[in-house]
Amino acid sequence: MSAIDPIEPMQAFSLEDVPDNGLLRFLTCGSVDDGKSTLIGRLLYDSKTILADTLHAIQRTSEKRGLDVVDLSLLTDGLQAEREQGITIDVAYRYFTTGTRKYIIADAPGHEQYTRNMVTAASTADLAIILIDARKGVLAQTRRHSYIAHLLGIPHVVVAVNKMDLVDYSPEVFARIKADYLAFAGKLGIEDVRFMPMSALHGDMIVDRGERLDWYAGPSLVEVLETVPAVHSAHAEKFRFPVQYVCRPQDSANPELHDYRGFMGRVESGELAIGDAVTVLPSGLETRVRDIQVLAESVPHAVAEQSVTILLDDEIDISRGDMIVKSGELPTVSKQIDAMLCWLAEAPLDPRRKYLIRHTTRDSKAMLAGIDYRIDINTMERQASERLAMNDIARVRFKLAQPIFADPYAESRGTGAFIVIDESSNNTIGAGMIV
Repeated sequence: MSAIDPIEPMQAFSLEDVPDNGLLRFLTCGSVDDGKSTLIGRLLYDSKTILADTLHAIQRTSEKRGLDVVDLSLLTDGLQAEREQGITIDVAYRYFTTGTRKYIIADAPGHEQYTRNMVTAASTADLAIILIDARKGVLAQTRRHSYIAHLLGIPHVVVAVNKMDLVDYSPEVFARIKADYLAFAGKLGIEDVRFMPMSALHGDMIVDRGERLDWYAGPSLVEVLETVPAVHSAHAEKFRFPVQYVCRPQDSANPELHDYRGFMGRVESGELAIGDAVTVLPSGLETRVRDIQVLAESVPHAVAEQSVTILLDDEIDISRGDMIVKSGELPTVSKQIDAMLCWLAEAPLDPRRKYLIRHTTRDSKAMLAGIDYRIDINTMERQASERLAMNDIARVRFKLAQPIFADPYAESRGTGAFIVIDESSNNTIGAGMIV
């Protein structure tokens, strides 16, 4: 909750009108009641990206609950059950801009039983804000979320020691929590981690620095967000294009479309230009790119995260689940994968059952070949295990009925990740990162 100034009308903004200095996806995570939703609410409010009608709505809701201040956490806690219990259950996404950069925020739940939702949010994030309640310090869920963030390859971590107002903005408390977290992070190998004291309730060190943390000389949260490298800029990536759909228009009035054969999908990584030599998997046949189209308009090249249609020089049998890559940059083609697996289902992983592995746009039946070890989230020790329970993280091996075209997750999130599906219920029950 937060006391705020009287509501003033705000003008709607258009993302198209903002200079494109790079999109940053980040998530807030941590233990229960660390103030994740309030932090996002404060960030949106102080950056003046809340529309007046939205602010009026949460003000009315706060009044109905008998509060004399506006609860900014309501901006992300949209489910009725979340507002009744004062917790985050599902992942809430918000979009905003500071005028120099665009952002997508994911507010992940803190409860252990909703760890699966946190995995979903972390899978696309480029920065993680891990909140710690200054009164409680590093907790088990703090360690779990930190480990998952590291496992999912989030390159930047901000440890936000929140609720500093409840410990009289003590630098000693901040220093103790920083030391405790560093001792834990050292075992994980987390490299890019920054520590920041703040009060989401009062807005200290979020957008404005405030006047009560003058002993902290580091940047504010917004200053960190503004300077983190843009998506896909860390290193050169290999081109990966899983085919989602083969486009064959049926228009009798337009004979030119009779020979049209376009391969539609999303560029998972890398870049492609017209004229580039490509290889189609699993056939291994080579050809060249004749055209690249976006909304039926030709473009000279395609980049990561762009949805395009690719036309090739030669007629090659390609269907959904196949992959187009640049010649000379082939991924590993294999019927066995070694991976770190986050088990998300209430029912344990059963070595005797068959599962469905979904990797990019390709599905394959699979069976567990073995569990190498399970991670004890409290001690980071590797333990022998024959089964996995909900929220367990382990190194496993799967045997597949059909080959997949994979890269190590450390090199490519798009082709290094997969999900495990229960064929009987069609539920997602596991998320894996190929090693």
